[in-house]
Amino acid sequence: MSELLDNAKARKGVLKHLILQLHGGQAPEAVKPQLIKLLGRVPYNEVVEVEQELISEGMPAGEILRLCDLHSAAMKGVIDTTESKPVPPGHPVDTFKKENEALLGEIALAEKIFEEIRSCDDDRDATELIGQLRLRFSRLADIEKHYGRKENLLFPFLEKKGITGPPTVMWGKDDEIRQLVKNAVEVLQNTSRIGAGDAKGVVEIVLQPATGAIREMIFKEEEILFPMCLDKLSEEEWYSIYVQSPEIGFCIYDPTEEWKPSVSAKSIQTQTDDKRIYFPSGSMTPTEMRVLLNTIPFDLTFVDADDTVRYFTQGRERIFDRNRAIIGRKVQMCHPPASVHIVQKILDDFKSGKASRAPFWINLKGKFIHIEYFALRDENGKYLGTLEVSQDLTEKRSLTGEQRLLSYAEE
Repeated sequence: MSELLDNAKARKGVLKHLILQLHGGQAPEAVKPQLIKLLGRVPYNEVVEVEQELISEGMPAGEILRLCDLHSAAMKGVIDTTESKPVPPGHPVDTFKKENEALLGEIALAEKIFEEIRSCDDDRDATELIGQLRLRFSRLADIEKHYGRKENLLFPFLEKKGITGPPTVMWGKDDEIRQLVKNAVEVLQNTSRIGAGDAKGVVEIVLQPATGAIREMIFKEEEILFPMCLDKLSEEEWYSIYVQSPEIGFCIYDPTEEWKPSVSAKSIQTQTDDKRIYFPSGSMTPTEMRVLLNTIPFDLTFVDADDTVRYFTQGRERIFDRNRAIIGRKVQMCHPPASVHIVQKILDDFKSGKASRAPFWINLKGKFIHIEYFALRDENGKYLGTLEVSQDLTEKRSLTGEQRLLSYAEE
């Protein structure tokens, strides 16, 4: 036994075997005692390495996603994070953890209301209690900012280090939680008068699954994700996340302390110079080009021929979150797992010449958004990459009559 506990390779082999048992249908309650008996406490990095190996060996990320909660149920109390690095105040991980504390506080308040509803007679009016839950879940919906920073700022650095499996699985779970919270908010907003009997059903079927899923994700973040990231990322990388975090925003909790790296971390600066760039139809300086591209009323993102994100505009009115951390990231990793296959189909069609454009339009938060992908090709037809163009057409759709150039002077 002692040889097994001291041998990382053997430990990982047993861990992989037990995870495969979970995938084969073994209940977490049956597997967890084996983990404790055989392994004692499992270093968190080995959990990540084993899941990465399983994906590399052909196990679909979706299959691991499907049983992700079973994994965490079996791992609770087993994962060892005692050697994880301390986190200074104001550090991005400190902020993530304080947000989790705030989320758990909201969940605790919601669960007290759940219990009060359960204790009521079925014919009692529960409208006021549902109103209290409406407030709690409106705050829990702020979790979008927490997940947005995790997916768009933190995950890209893991991917650059070859850690792709766990972020993909976790993003998929994030999307499931988003949908659960969205459903809960919609049900609560559309509920006027309700008896306790019906309210109990709403709690069990809609609300409690959402709070339970948030709790599970907090466990996964704090026991596996954050310790791993503290080991893998440099202070320069953490500082890049720190300076970009306000672009996305914070969840319930607002950071109050400034974090300053102990080393000289390089801030990201836009490089400009006065050398002109010449085109067949004219020339501009890099500064003029940057300002021009950021002024046009579109969001542009350029993905090169190898599916790597190379550039995006930074206009005043942003339609979708774009952060500098996505530069150098595979575009497939910038989309939720549920839509990656569509993105891949578009890219494959562009590369094969089957298609050259793919337009879409959606209603997003009361706005009419047009999104179009264009294949970029040189004069010989060689595929150079893909351009994504997103535009808010809400105001333009409502235009009537005409406004001529001369009418500008009359305004």
